[in-house]
Amino acid sequence: MAIKHPYKAIVIGGSAGSFQTVLHILESLPKNFSIPILLTLHRLKHVRSGLAESVSLTSHKPIVEPYDKQAIEPNTVYIAPSNYHLMVDDDYTCSLSTEQPVEFSRPSIDVLFASAAQVYKQQLIAILLSGANKDGAQGMKIVKQCGGTVIIQDPSEAEVSIMPKSVIDIVRPDIIMETEDIITFLKNMVK
Repeated sequence: MAIKHPYKAIVIGGSAGSFQTVLHILESLPKNFSIPILLTLHRLKHVRSGLAESVSLTSHKPIVEPYDKQAIEPNTVYIAPSNYHLMVDDDYTCSLSTEQPVEFSRPSIDVLFASAAQVYKQQLIAILLSGANKDGAQGMKIVKQCGGTVIIQDPSEAEVSIMPKSVIDIVRPDIIMETEDIITFLKNMVK
C-alpha cells in the first residue's frame, strides 16, 4: 500500500541534452506512480509532432499533448505542444498560450513552473534538467517562494549545465542530484 505524500503534481523542464534523461525518468516510474507530470521540453517550433509519440513508446503512462482547458488527471504525463506555452490554471486544467517567447523559448519552462507553483504551492515538485539557456531559473524561484520542492539535475552530470547552474545563481535548490537519484526519489514517493 502506498503512503500518502504531500505532492499533487510534478513539473519537469529541460532543453539541450535532456530528452534521453526525460525518457529514462518516465520509463523508470512504476505503474502505480499516479502523480500527474507536466513537461516542457524546448523543441523546434516547426516540428509539430513526434515528441509525445516517442515518449509514449517507453512510458507506462498515458502521454498527451493537452488541449486548452483539459483537466489534469492522475497517472498522466502532459507535454507542452510545439510552439505553445503550457500553463496550469486555478481549476487544475491545462492552458495553452502563444504569448511571446520567454528566454527565446516557446514553450517556456519558466511559464509552466510559475503557473504550477501558484496553483499547487507546497504540493509541487519542480525538476530542471540539462539545457543551454536560463529558462526555468525564474520559474524555480517562484516554486521556492510558493513552498514547492526545487530539484535540479547535478550540473556535472548534465549534458549542458547552463540551465541547472542558472538556478543555483538565483535560488538555493532543495536537492541537487543525478538522474538515477531523481528516479529513486520519485519511486520512493509510492513505496
